[in-house]
Amino acid sequence: MRIKLVAGVVAGFVLVAAACGDDGESADTTSVAASPVTTAGEPTPATSAPSTGEPCVPLDGGPQAIVSLSPTATEMVFAIGAGDLVVAVDSLSTYPPETAEVVTDLSAFEPNVEAIAGYEPDLVLSDGTNPDLLTQLDTLGIARWEGPAAMSFSDIYDQLRQLGEATGCTDGAERVVAEMEAEILEILAATRATDTSFLVYHELDPTYFSVTSDTFIGYVYNQLGLRNVADLAEGDGGPYPQLNAEFIVSSDPEMIFLADTKCCGETAESVAARPGWSEISAVVNDAVVELDDDIASRWGPRVVDLMAVVADEVAALAERTAG
Repeated sequence: MRIKLVAGVVAGFVLVAAACGDDGESADTTSVAASPVTTAGEPTPATSAPSTGEPCVPLDGGPQAIVSLSPTATEMVFAIGAGDLVVAVDSLSTYPPETAEVVTDLSAFEPNVEAIAGYEPDLVLSDGTNPDLLTQLDTLGIARWEGPAAMSFSDIYDQLRQLGEATGCTDGAERVVAEMEAEILEILAATRATDTSFLVYHELDPTYFSVTSDTFIGYVYNQLGLRNVADLAEGDGGPYPQLNAEFIVSSDPEMIFLADTKCCGETAESVAARPGWSEISAVVNDAVVELDDDIASRWGPRVVDLMAVVADEVAALAERTAG
C-alpha cells in the first residue's frame, strides 16, 4: 500500500462478496506496512468511531479534491474529518450519509479514468486491485493511495493514520484509532470472559460462498473466540471457499451470520426454510443473525459496530444454552 505522487503533482500523497458492499476489495493480502510517499518515482519517508469527524485544516500543499473508489476508504476519510475534501465517490460508497452531498455515480466495478479525471482530483483512493487504473492515473499525473483489505486491527489503524498524514487530519485519525482500540478491547474483554467457542458459518451469498480465518472477517470471529465452519472444509477453496449445503448441514454450526441480507434478501426465516436446515443448531437455538452486508464487508471504523453485534449475539446464545 502506498501513496504515489507523479512528477508535476504537489508532494504531500475475490472474488466473493460480489455486489454486497466493499466486495471488490479482496482480503487476500499481507499485513499493511507504513505507507511511503513517492514523488516522480523516488521514495521518501511519509512525513465506533463517529461517522463524520470534526473538519480538520487541510494539509498545506496537500490534496484539496479527493475521489474515493473504495467504500472503506470513504468511511475512513469522513471519520477522520477530511470529508470536506471529497468531491466524488464510487457507487458503493453510501456511508456516511454525507456522501449524498457529493457525486456518487462512478462505477465501483469498472472505474473509468476519464470520468475520474473529470472531477480534477489531486488524490484518488482505491483498494489497489485494479492495476490498469493505477497505471492510467500515473500517466495522467494524478496522485493515488491504495488501501488493500485489512488482515488485522493494526492494519486498520495503519490505514487511518496514513490517510491522516495524507490529508492533514492526523489528530482526527488518532482520535478514531484511540476510540476504536478502546471499544474493541472492551468488547473482547467482555466476550472472552465467557465460553464463546461456538462453531459459526458466515454466508456471503445464497450459493454458500463463505470466509475462512484467513480473511479479515474470519480474523474478527477468531478474536472473539469463535470457530469457523469454512476452516473445516477440505480442498483448496482459498480464503473465500464455496461450500455446499450438505457440508454446512453436517457441520451443524451453532451460529449463522448472514452477510447477504441486503444484496440477496436472505433472512433467518429463509435459512430455516432451506431443505435440511431446520435441524441445524443455529436455527433450532434462534442463532441465525442478519447482518448489514456493508458493515460486514468493510474494515473501517464501523468494524466496532460489527463486533458489538456479533458479541451481543454470542452472549445471548451463551445465556440461552447455559446449563
